[in-house]
Amino acid sequence: MTEKILFLTGKLAEKQLRQILDSLFSQKNSPDFQYKVHQLGIKVAGLMTAEMIKRRLKDTWGADRIIVPGRCRGDLDTLSAELGVPVERGPEELKDLPQFFGKQARKVDLTHYKVKIFAEITDAPRVSVEQVLHRAQYYKSQGADVIDIGCLPDTPFPQLETVIKTLKEAGFLVSIDSLQPEDLLRGGKAGADFLLSLTEETLWIADEVASTPILIPAKHGDLSSLDNAIATLQSKGKAFIVDPILDPLHFGFTESVVRYHQFRQQYPEIEMMLGVGNVTELTHADTMGINALLLGICSELNINHILTTQVSAHACKAVKEADLARRIMYAAQQSNALPKHIDAGLMGLHEPAPFPYQLAEVAEFAAQVSDPSFRIQTSAEGIHIYNRAGMQTALEPFALFPQLNVETDGSHAFYLGVQLARAQIAWQLGKRFTQDQELNWGVATTQAKTEADVHSFKPKKE
Repeated sequence: MTEKILFLTGKLAEKQLRQILDSLFSQKNSPDFQYKVHQLGIKVAGLMTAEMIKRRLKDTWGADRIIVPGRCRGDLDTLSAELGVPVERGPEELKDLPQFFGKQARKVDLTHYKVKIFAEITDAPRVSVEQVLHRAQYYKSQGADVIDIGCLPDTPFPQLETVIKTLKEAGFLVSIDSLQPEDLLRGGKAGADFLLSLTEETLWIADEVASTPILIPAKHGDLSSLDNAIATLQSKGKAFIVDPILDPLHFGFTESVVRYHQFRQQYPEIEMMLGVGNVTELTHADTMGINALLLGICSELNINHILTTQVSAHACKAVKEADLARRIMYAAQQSNALPKHIDAGLMGLHEPAPFPYQLAEVAEFAAQVSDPSFRIQTSAEGIHIYNRAGMQTALEPFALFPQLNVETDGSHAFYLGVQLARAQIAWQLGKRFTQDQELNWGVATTQAKTEADVHSFKPKKE
């Protein structure tokens, strides 16, 4: 049976909604539903509320589902129960209706992933046990699976055992990260789950502790040095992970990526690790794209462990970015699809469709307005602000302010200044601007912003 959908809208948006739906159904692959548009007797659709719908909607015309504007406020679950019909918010912009129904048909599950994130605390010997625990809680809140305790050369670490035991008691998986055999042995005996890193020359440590070793070449870049270590551990039936080592850009990066590929061809089933921090930390570029690319390489090569850090200020969201990237890549791989239109969280600066309306369409909206309230929109041509007095267009707010006549109204001027500043940033970067909403910067600003924001985080037992 064909689904019947009732679209609720306002006077200003009704014409455009009908045009978009007509266009949607004129396409070759049109949606499989029937629809009715009902204008609810209000001017601005975005001001619609659940309570208003309850008062004004007298008939649902046998609809199986009701779509309301994306900015509709109120409790839609309660409204659905009262109307006896599911009510849901549509997209915030009408121009996004085609994509909205495309997404409804392809709901992407981002709860699954394969890659485990090792988040390194690089200065653990120099901070207190409480600080290590606090940082571990923060990293876990951002998506880390394993807390990596970094040791420092020629730096005493008397609290190493206490750090590991404290983290283990709090429910964390822990790795100890050092090239000094004594540090690795101490960490393993204290209960570390993983040892970073062993070579064929220090393989004896794996016989002394239950920790899973991460193997690296005895000589940098020499994959053959791993063969004996692999054969030895396989003969003992002991689990291990291999890290061929990812090098920074201009210091062997491309060659190291080739090594990963060569190793995977030689050993199709062996667990591998990729140290993404050598690129995210040592490249002054936004890390969201770098993490997306590196996690894509992990997906292609079946690398299920990464080591990352958040030391440099520009890499302060590296764990969160890697967490989302691994989920996106897993979903794309499972669907045999490109990693597009799955989640926009890694697109902090630009957006696929920043300007939903053309200048002529904005001008048409402006011509319908009959009240003094200002509306602000952007198009490829610039920033537009309009009310019943007309529409002004410019590329920056200072060119618009003299035309607005709000010099004597400080609060109104402040509000317009904030909104116009956001509109300018959005226009310059190619981002979506929606009046009265903050710009969307993806995972760069979502959830906890600093380590101090997670003091109440309670780690869960694994």
